[in-house]
Amino acid sequence: MSLKRRNKISPTFSMSSMTDLVFLLLVFFMITSTMVTPNAIKVLLPQGKQQTSAKPLARVIIDQDLNYYTAFGNEDEMPIVLDELAAFLQDCAAKEPEMYVALYADERVPYREIVNVLNIANENQFKMVLATRRPDKKSKR
Repeated sequence: MSLKRRNKISPTFSMSSMTDLVFLLLVFFMITSTMVTPNAIKVLLPQGKQQTSAKPLARVIIDQDLNYYTAFGNEDEMPIVLDELAAFLQDCAAKEPEMYVALYADERVPYREIVNVLNIANENQFKMVLATRRPDKKSKR
């Protein structure tokens, strides 16, 4: 008496599900990479415990050498002098009236320079956010 299997097992492997998965991962990483706007200028931010949920459109960056840079939206940072900062922020406010301005200042920048930028923002009634980095879990300052 010979027993035969009725269903044959197919030795082929379908890659269509694997290509779908790879395509979905590719799309996911492309979308998330465009949402992240990293700073091209390296600035060591001071630590802060509070984080804001406001999404600033304009950025003012002061590096450790007291060079000023500005950017609006997803644009790249452009060097600027302090005297032209008010005009730049007014142009940004004309494009987006309810905007926040983020100030990225290196922790070695003298406080006087930060106050100068805050005064310009205050004189023009701009909403200003000071950017900080999250505290390290290891350090207890």
